Amino acid sequence: MTWSHFSHDADLGLRGSGRSKARAFEQIAMALTAAVTDPDSVIAEKSISLFCEAPSDELLLVDWLNTLIYEMAVRKMLFREFSVTITAGVLQAEVKGEPVNRGKHHPAVEVKGATYTALAVEQTNEGWLVQCVVDV
Repeated sequence: MTWSHFSHDADLGLRGSGRSKARAFEQIAMALTAAVTDPDSVIAEKSISLFCEAPSDELLLVDWLNTLIYEMAVRKMLFREFSVTITAGVLQAEVKGEPVNRGKHHPAVEVKGATYTALAVEQTNEGWLVQCVVDV
């Protein structure tokens, strides 16, 4: 399971991979956190339950990322741990993190939203690969 970033014009691409679709969704969530700060600086002290539903895996990925972005903005939190289950277009997750501390986390960018650019949810020989470009 891995996460990574890729450059895309003025925006930022996020990727996640894993043995299952759910693990790949967890990894792209970690890539989202890493776009803002070093994930190792975030403590998983507060848990939040999240729910998303969409008619396709691609739309579910965009909804998942936008839900995380919304929760980060509204709760003023960063997330470190992600536990995702996906069944028939429904994503349920438990995410853990802590409130943003500018002195500790040194936020690099503000992620505004997930886009449909370079959007992919694909099963590969190694498992699953998901990617999306986010507006920063």
